[in-house]
Amino acid sequence: MNRSVEQWVVEKKAVASQGGVVAAQHLLAARAGAGMLASGGNAVDAAVAAAFALAAVEPWMCGLGGSGYMVVWNAEDQTGHVLDFQGVLPAAIDPAADYPLDPAVPDSIMGFPGVADRRNLIGYGAVTVPGAVKGLSRALERFGRLGLDTVLGPTIQLAERGLPCDWFTTLQIALTAADLARDPAAAATYLPGGVPAAPEQFLPFGALTETLKTLAHSGPDCFYSGSLGERIAADLKAGGSRIDADDLAAYETVEHAPLCGQHRGAVLHTAGPTSGGPRLIETLDHIEAHLDPARGIGAESWKIYADGLNKAWRSHNERIGRVTEVGGCTSHLSAVDADGNMVALTYTLLNRFGSCVVLPQTGILMNNSVSYFDPRPGFPTSMAGRKRINASNMCPTIATRDGEAIFAVGASGANYIMPCTTQIAALMLDFGLSLEEAVNHPRIDASDRGSVRVDPRLGDEIIAELSQHFELEVAQLLVYPKLYSCPSGVSRDPATGITHGINDPSQPVGGAAAAAPFVLDDEVTEIGVRP
Repeated sequence: MNRSVEQWVVEKKAVASQGGVVAAQHLLAARAGAGMLASGGNAVDAAVAAAFALAAVEPWMCGLGGSGYMVVWNAEDQTGHVLDFQGVLPAAIDPAADYPLDPAVPDSIMGFPGVADRRNLIGYGAVTVPGAVKGLSRALERFGRLGLDTVLGPTIQLAERGLPCDWFTTLQIALTAADLARDPAAAATYLPGGVPAAPEQFLPFGALTETLKTLAHSGPDCFYSGSLGERIAADLKAGGSRIDADDLAAYETVEHAPLCGQHRGAVLHTAGPTSGGPRLIETLDHIEAHLDPARGIGAESWKIYADGLNKAWRSHNERIGRVTEVGGCTSHLSAVDADGNMVALTYTLLNRFGSCVVLPQTGILMNNSVSYFDPRPGFPTSMAGRKRINASNMCPTIATRDGEAIFAVGASGANYIMPCTTQIAALMLDFGLSLEEAVNHPRIDASDRGSVRVDPRLGDEIIAELSQHFELEVAQLLVYPKLYSCPSGVSRDPATGITHGINDPSQPVGGAAAAAPFVLDDEVTEIGVRP
């Protein structure tokens, strides 16, 4: 039913600047990051500011209760770095007792057997120790120029105003309303009057604003072992989570070198073996071995792309011993500054609104990353105390050539992330497309699931040829469902220093922003109605 639902074609223009650009899934977050560039910060300051700001404008995707990866390119010493701030299971977890299998419950989004009452998906039992605050703050300490109090400034302004509720926000809330209604604090925030919040208002975040102010004043340690940590641990215990104060205090960000691959003379720096990076590199290796770019973009190139993606997914599924993820909600942003530093950052609550739990004392919306783990014993992703998430689709990637970063790209959308990120990188490196051209170009989606999805904008001739080789799903690029992922990317021309940024053309609230002081959007403020 997705072949001809919408009767328009939407494209976006890339934002260009000499001073750096931030691209994100919400324009206000991109502007928050761009404000750091205007204040003397670098790409890391910009990325962290944008990441925190997403908690106040795109809370259903990510926030203080989330986890993820950041890939950093340091222009001065021409080195790449990865910060892994993935979630960790509590030490006292008891898989058999806490997550009994129930054949009456459908398989989880990761393809694992269903658990009684969906305890690994919804509610306090679905929460892992969140790494976002530790990881983002660690990035500032290691690579940024500005302090956490400065970087959190735009987020605090946005949180004080409240969540801007437009039709897109209403859609996101409505899609998860039944599960949000199970948690009193979540329902109070997102379901005023017991129904999804209507557009044209700002939703107050309750305790979250004070939490952000405390974080800015006291620093990240207070989140894991100080006053905030005490409140977080108390709320989690009251809700039935096995996470305790010791689990929070023990959390650490892992820093390591990127996993790298080569393609058409460029080096691809990815988030490492537990991310979608190995699949991206394996797919690009297949493409380079089989594709002649001189033949142009056509059915042959799309077949090679699909074959490479399917092959990489097959290897991945065999490696981790599970079937593939079919849902999930995440956020990706990319940043570049005038000096050529770059960041690709992906983080998530996992599902839309994560566990659908808001901690009453802090206002933090929590992840449901327990569902990353297999409730059955004996698999690489099986549950164990203090085990870190070790298999993710997130695929933040930075490409360099001759020691200079040329683009950073990544995406949200579970299984769709790696195929999307890989194709954008391939279109730029195989055929010389600009970032704007690659992000707007119609794509396919393949993950060794028995069929290949194609965007009808590829044209009848290409679709007819591909149908000779694959079972096809012809589906448009839509706002919802997001069937081709949601990419955000930046690029830089080393010769001119001009930077560009762009977000997915089907993401109505996403965008890119050039370096400029951060101000709240006056037009939105006038339209909005404060509760």
